[in-house]
Amino acid sequence: MSKAMPVEANLTEGPIGKSLLLFAMPVLMGNVLQSLNGTINAIWVGKFLGESAFAAASNANNIMFFLLSLVFGVGMASTILIGQSVGARDEVQAKRVVGTSALFFLSMALLITMAGVGLSASILEWMQTPVDAMTYALGYLRIIFIGIPFMFFFNFIMMILRGAGDAKTPFYFLLLAVFLDIVLNPLFIFGLGPIPRMETAGAATATVIAQFVSLCGLLFYLYRKKHFLRLTGADRHYLRFDSQILGSLVKKGVPMGLQLMFVSTSAIAIVNLVNSFGSVATAAFGAAMQLSTYIQMPAMAIGSAVSTFAAQNIGAGKWDRVHKTTLLGILLNFMMTGMLVALIYVFNRQALQLFLQDEAAIAIGMNINHITLWAFILFGITFVLSGVVRSTGAVMIPLITTFLALWCIRVPLAYYLGRQYGLDALWWSFPIGFFAGILLSAGYYIWGNWKSASMLDKKKAIE
Repeated sequence: MSKAMPVEANLTEGPIGKSLLLFAMPVLMGNVLQSLNGTINAIWVGKFLGESAFAAASNANNIMFFLLSLVFGVGMASTILIGQSVGARDEVQAKRVVGTSALFFLSMALLITMAGVGLSASILEWMQTPVDAMTYALGYLRIIFIGIPFMFFFNFIMMILRGAGDAKTPFYFLLLAVFLDIVLNPLFIFGLGPIPRMETAGAATATVIAQFVSLCGLLFYLYRKKHFLRLTGADRHYLRFDSQILGSLVKKGVPMGLQLMFVSTSAIAIVNLVNSFGSVATAAFGAAMQLSTYIQMPAMAIGSAVSTFAAQNIGAGKWDRVHKTTLLGILLNFMMTGMLVALIYVFNRQALQLFLQDEAAIAIGMNINHITLWAFILFGITFVLSGVVRSTGAVMIPLITTFLALWCIRVPLAYYLGRQYGLDALWWSFPIGFFAGILLSAGYYIWGNWKSASMLDKKKAIE
């Protein structure tokens, strides 16, 4: 057992329910902060620059979600490997994972930045971004692409820390990032003194600066506190592409990344369909999705928590705790997501008015919420089940399940309903797609062979 590995990183002992809730809450609050950041940006843009600018930001943010999904899988694979290593009390393996995955993240981020800056206009045209929103969207997206390396690496370090059992430190530095973004947004959007008026590009600039400063602060803190996963001069031999770990990150991470890509591309496909109904519909859908982002937060936080818990307990060989974690995760999702859904239903119009001024857009947004919000409880169950299953290294069936639920059911159904019966009908594709997802995920959890999977090739076990 490594003496440098703190006891508080261990999630393989003690009461599961209490520990799961305490671990999930900072993750949840971190998700809230990240979305609050986006929401405040949206309020500034929507209220002061108009529906066209808001539609532009919504389109650009969907592209950003797609880009994050490219590296999300590698981040999740790293988190699981870190969790299993900490559960097994193997600090050497944990550092090898950190070194390899850090290099991978930086390489991917730089490639995406170089390609994205040049292809921004083409991407937005492919999405059928409304003409009146194109200029706003282009300026916003190009700035975001420039900030990709900082954003990706900041998120990577936070995922690594959570895999090691630390959910509090990422929360504190997310709080710093959001505070900076809130302060800088109006300065760069409207201009002040030597700062020029940048409008939507200003919102992106504020976000990039805030992420960069928080990343620097987080790195300084980890080295100042001598965190057991930091890489020092003596650990520089870990900062390389370890063939075994890189193979696992690619083999396991790519399917997990593809799973999120299916989610993001399906969202882009729906936005593409909604764009054909005009800027008002796009703005309404963007506002409704801002609210649904908050609805999904408990499920995402609990899913992340159960994945970390399960990974550490799998590393320690404690399968009874893995199954208890699953059941408690589902129960927490019902309680937390259900309360948020009820709250939005009560204050539906008022919530949408935070983003929208046009009465037609508000009416469309209210209809979207009435039809779709309750179904996010089903989404939460699927997220918890997938989080536990993936923590073993079983990644292909969750990938196939996501593809079937989204691209074989939700997207085709949305296009059929939208084109046959109009805008109001296409929203029913959401609950139907969620229901299909939960049936497939629950079936695999109960009857599948996911428990026999592994993250690393056992024939090439790390010494």
